[in-house]
Parts: sequence; structure tokens; C-alpha cells
Amino acid sequence: MSLKAIASALGLSVTTVSRALNGFDDVAAATRKRIEEEADRRGYRPNAAARRLKTGRANAVGLVFPVSNASLNDSYYSEMLLTLDQRLALHEIDLLLLPDKPQDQQRNLLRMLRSGVLDALIVTHTTPQDVRLQRLQQKGFRFLTLGRSQLPQPYAWFDYDNHAGTLLAAQHCQQQGYTRIAYLGGNEPSTYILDRRQGFIDALPATPCAQQAGWMAALPPSRRAGYQQTRAWLAHVIQPDAIITDCSPLGEGAAIALQQAGRLSGAQAIPLYVYDGLPHDSIITQPVNAILQSSQQRIGERVAEMVLQLLEGAPPAQLQTLWQPMLRLTSDAQ
Repeated sequence: MSLKAIASALGLSVTTVSRALNGFDDVAAATRKRIEEEADRRGYRPNAAARRLKTGRANAVGLVFPVSNASLNDSYYSEMLLTLDQRLALHEIDLLLLPDKPQDQQRNLLRMLRSGVLDALIVTHTTPQDVRLQRLQQKGFRFLTLGRSQLPQPYAWFDYDNHAGTLLAAQHCQQQGYTRIAYLGGNEPSTYILDRRQGFIDALPATPCAQQAGWMAALPPSRRAGYQQTRAWLAHVIQPDAIITDCSPLGEGAAIALQQAGRLSGAQAIPLYVYDGLPHDSIITQPVNAILQSSQQRIGERVAEMVLQLLEGAPPAQLQTLWQPMLRLTSDAQ
């Protein structure tokens, strides 16, 4: 279907039809509406290459994701990506997943930025001193992060108060009289992992023995690692009287180990607190205490809103969102 056919049907010039469909603002709103309705009726879609030449926009956003991280396979995280993709697609913007390979030193990423095929980047799993973000600021490229970093200039970011989540859980343990509180966390350098661990540590002054007794572990964020570490703790003569994990995979591993030992429920139960709760497809049906963030759908919607504002030229300093987590106890779920 050609622009000429649409123009002929509406009695307009091809130039007017082209400019309306490619986003130029010099076409009257009523005329633009007629053109868009006719284009939709005919199933017309603007040629992406031509649109890029005329508007200077690629209509594509890249999401940088570490290839070594297992979270991409988690259904909880995937829901956010699906919502983000759907919301951007409503504006004819494609979401491209870009593998972040540490050994590549961002060469492929920088080459893609120079090619002009992306309008902005979404960068995940930020670190406190993130070289990727420093380079993006130096080059003046638009980006939004999921997580925070220490940068010389303001930038757009979406994050949860990860420190507050584990602090809530640890403080609740203390209120229940638990003193041997174990912490099962990831071993990656991402800011959110470090913040969650620090939230737990900051709750320790009332129970100084927690750190000294070896109740803190930093492991790969996997179900296997959570299972094995919890089994090791249960094998001690002195066992933890509560366990906090910083992610769903570690939490499910811990839950399986506790269930096998008869310690997940009943009079001998060891309370388990899991950041983000157990996975949606967990084999564990027994409820556990959960540090909850907003739904992944809401996160995807909010991130999409921020990306669209960034593309429209909103100052990065005005695009900074911090949401608070909440603690859901097993007593609340029953």
C-alpha cells in the first residue's frame, strides 16, 4: 500500500500524508486524524528506514542485560519486559535486548550507538561505579537505568529502596525475638545486591552475634546455592532461628531445604523471608514471608512512561523514581 493511494483517497498531497504519518507537527490535528484512520483501514505501516531519514529517530530502544545473570529466565522479571515492550509498541517503538558481555568491554554496544539504530538505552544491574553509564554520559547518549550508580551528572533512573526491604525483614525478626538471623545473598557487584545486604547489616547492632557466627553468605543467585547453604546451616549444632534471602532463586532453594528437614512449617519452623517472594512456578506451596515490590506489570508501565518522556526531551533529573517495598508476612497470607 503506497502513500499515493492514501493521498488520492483523501484528496490530499502525498507530501501531507507522508509528513502526518512520520510525526511532523506541521499537519493540522484533524487532517492527521483522517490520514491515520485511512492508513489503519488500509493496513499501511510507514517504511522504517524512510521514517528514520525524515525524523532522525530510529524508533528503537535497547535494554542492556548481563548474559551471565539468570534473572532474564525468571518469569517474574519477564513480565516486566513484556509489559515494557507492549507499552513502547503502542508508540511504534521497538525494544531490543542487548547482551552485556564484560569481556567485550562495551565495544559492540558502542558500535551500535555510533550506528544510530537506537534512540535510547535502558541499563540494568547497575554497579556503584558503573563504567557503562560513565561512557554514556561522556558521549551524551540518552539512557535510563534500573538501579542507581554514582555519576557526575544527573541521569534518569527507576529503582526500589532495596536497603529498606531487608531492613524491614531484619527488624521484624528482632521484634519476634530472633537473634541468630541468617542472610543468604547474591555475590554479584550490582548496586541492588549491595544495598540489600547493607540493609540487613544496618539492622545488626541489636544482634551483633549474627555476623560473627557466620550467618551471612554471598553466593551465585541460584536455587542450588540456596539449597546447599541452608542445608549446611541446618547441619550445625547451633542453627539459625530465621533466614532472609535477597532474591527468589536463593529463597526457593532455602525453602526446599527447610521443607525436607521439616523446618518450613509447624512448631519447629525456621521463619523464611524472601525478597520478591518465591517464583511464580515454585514447587513450594507453603507460604513464606516476602519482601514485596510493586507488580512487574506496574514497573514495566512506569519504565515505559519514563522512556517516552526521555525521548521527548525531558531533563534526566526530572526522571528519577524511587518506590518503597513492603513486608508481607505468612500470617497476612492465611
